[in-house]
Amino acid sequence: MGIVQILGIGIIAAILSVTIKQEKPEFAVMVSIATGITIFFVIADKLPYVIDTFNNIISKTQVNMVFISTLIKIIGIAYITEFGSQICRDMGEGSIASKIELGGKVIIMVLGLPIITALTETILGILS
Repeated sequence: MGIVQILGIGIIAAILSVTIKQEKPEFAVMVSIATGITIFFVIADKLPYVIDTFNNIISKTQVNMVFISTLIKIIGIAYITEFGSQICRDMGEGSIASKIELGGKVIIMVLGLPIITALTETILGILS
């Protein structure tokens, strides 16, 4: 049912945005931002399920919690970066959107370095 709600909100917002854009283009961006926030609240009740699943994986595999929390941060940064860059594109600022995406990629790379380092050390330990 969640996707039907998201689809409905998206279609209504798109129609509203196109209609408003003809008279007041600056309000069309506000519609886009409000739509994104509304859709986030529609899906927010699904987030505890994701966290519970990660907790189950941690308890069954004894994976270091630092790796899982880093993975969750990386996923969050990816979503936030995508949301911000799409808003900039909606406003016609493709170059700023590209810079936001670059910033998000660099932050994700920095956060992922400890995981890559630990994985490399594990592989080298197995090989030696």
